[in-house]
Parts: sequence; C-alpha cells; structure tokens
Amino acid sequence: MSLSQAEAFARIRLLRSPHIGPVSYAQLLARFGSAVAALEALPDLGKKGGSSYRAAPVAKVEREVEEVRKAGAKYLFHDQPDYPALLAEIGGAPPIITYRGDLSLASGPCVAMVGARNASAAAVKLARDFALALSADGFTVVSGLARGIDGACHEGALPRTIGVIASGIDIAYPPQHTDLQERIASEGLLIAEQPPGTEPRGSHFPSRNRIIAGLAGATLVVEAAVKSGSLITARLAGEAGREVMAIPGSPLEARSHGCNHLIREGAVLVQSPEDVAELMRGFDGQPRSTFREPVATYDYAPEEMADAEPADIASLLTTAPVAVDELIRQSDEGAAAVQLALLELEIAGRLERHAAGRVSLK
Repeated sequence: MSLSQAEAFARIRLLRSPHIGPVSYAQLLARFGSAVAALEALPDLGKKGGSSYRAAPVAKVEREVEEVRKAGAKYLFHDQPDYPALLAEIGGAPPIITYRGDLSLASGPCVAMVGARNASAAAVKLARDFALALSADGFTVVSGLARGIDGACHEGALPRTIGVIASGIDIAYPPQHTDLQERIASEGLLIAEQPPGTEPRGSHFPSRNRIIAGLAGATLVVEAAVKSGSLITARLAGEAGREVMAIPGSPLEARSHGCNHLIREGAVLVQSPEDVAELMRGFDGQPRSTFREPVATYDYAPEEMADAEPADIASLLTTAPVAVDELIRQSDEGAAAVQLALLELEIAGRLERHAAGRVSLK
C-alpha cells in the first residue's frame, strides 16, 4: 500500500510515544483507522487510564527520520507489500522496522541459526559450515550478529544472510563485528526495530529474538546453555508454529545442555545441513518438532474495541503476570472490552505486557 507522508510520519510518532508497543499500536490503528486519528485520541485514553499523556515530540521524530536517511536505511511498515509474510504472522510483530540491503532475502526460504556467544571452536566451525551449505542450497540464514555462533553463521552464509540487531540501524554491536555488520548491510540484509542512535540494552534482545524466529520457517540451535537467549529464540519459534531443530552435543559439555534439553522437549535432532534442508522442503505448516509453549487463544477483532466499553478488571490485576485469557474468563466480559481496559492502562503507563499473552501491573 502507499502511505501518505503525513500518515507515515504519524505512525512513527505513534510507535515512539510513551507506553506504545506492537500490541497497543495495532489496536490503536484498528480502532481509529489511522495513526493521525490515534495520536489525537491518546490524551483522552491516557486520562481514562488514570494519567495525563503526551505523545512523542514532533521534533524528535523529525530527527529520527533524518538519522535513518543519513544511515542509508529505509522504513518498512507492517502493511506494506514487501513486509516479510512470515514475520507478519507472529504475535506482536514489529509494526515498523528500518533496514539496509536486499529486502527480497526475507521473502525466500529462511533458516534461523543461533547459539552461544562463548561457543567452542568446534561449534563455531560447524555453524559456519552449516550456514555455507544451507546458503549454497538456496536458503537465507538469519541470525543476530552476536559473537560466537551468530557471527560464524553470517560469515558462512554471506551474501545470503539477514542480520537482526538489538540496536538502532546506525549502531554496530558488538564493536568487533562492525565490519561484518557493514558487509551484511551491503551484501545481505540488516534489520533493526529500535530507533537510530539506540544502544542495545538487555530488554532489546528478546525483542530481537522474536524477529529472528519470526522471519524463518525453522530455527536451528547449534550450541547453547540451558539458560540462554538461543533457547528464548527456539521457544518463540515454537510458539509461532515453526520448526525447531537442535544439534546434539556431549552431556559433559555445559554449552551443549541447551540443545540436548530442546531435543528432549521435542525439537528435531539434526546432524547435517541435509537434515535441515529436508525438514524445510517437507514443511507443510505442521512442524515435526513438538517443542511448544502455550499461547494465547482469545479471539476478537480489534475493530470491535470501537464500540466496546472498558471492562472493570482493575481488581483482577497485580504485579504477577496473568494470561489475558484468564482475565476474560474471570471478568465474564468480552475480549474486546478487556482489551480496551488493558489498552487504557498501558497508555497510562500502568500495565506491562509479557510473553505468551500475559499482562501485569507495573
């Protein structure tokens, strides 16, 4: 679709405004029909949630747009034709991304490859060899530009690789991957969700991981500890109904315990690039892996919020995360009414959203 300049600017401003995330952004667009109208409604919604509200300053967004241009990057909005179809399917897909490079790489068959930053030498070589073989076979390799496994995957797959970063499009992280990140932007595809100038923070990495998992039909974990970002990516891939694969390792090596755990929990064991390719080519929308996490099942059209009255759910919420499904069940209210109440609380800065459709008070 073709966006007017005013609407495109308003969308950026809406997403950069306080307490607006992917879920609330989508709900606001659906309810008010445009970002221009949604921005006008924000102060009133904030007041209903119990707080005064001020949207992102126009001057700040103007500076951002200029910085994106200086970085040689472009904006991509969630409803434009080139937006990656698989990414659009995940819950909380990024409404706006910035990118540099060949966007068509995200439209072909993609495999996410992730693993430990402090990877063993053998695993780094294995990751590079797998990525090289998969890219030669026509697959685009998606990873997160971290040290260790991620970097090896990008190096092996260039130029058929997508780097998803947790910083702004103009920030190289880690610093030792500055040249690699520039090569990916020039020869492959570099994607960022954060505004330019944003340094990576801990909270940005799970958001980056959901994009990595969302872009790919399958996620392969090469080597990882049980508590690691790689397993978060695998869990997100499972939630999205994508294939989850892992390369097994020695039980004596702590860096292999994450992969072995995934296999025990239902991920597909793979030992060669051919195994990965076979799974990808045979994928019919029903993964062979049984590694899954429960996901939200509430069903409503965001447009229904236009005629809804907010549900009285304040007494049901605490600082402990609870599923939105459970709020709907216990309040005996419609999904749209509950979502409207949550939206008002979120805009007022009183609500926090968590994975798997859970929410809590801040």
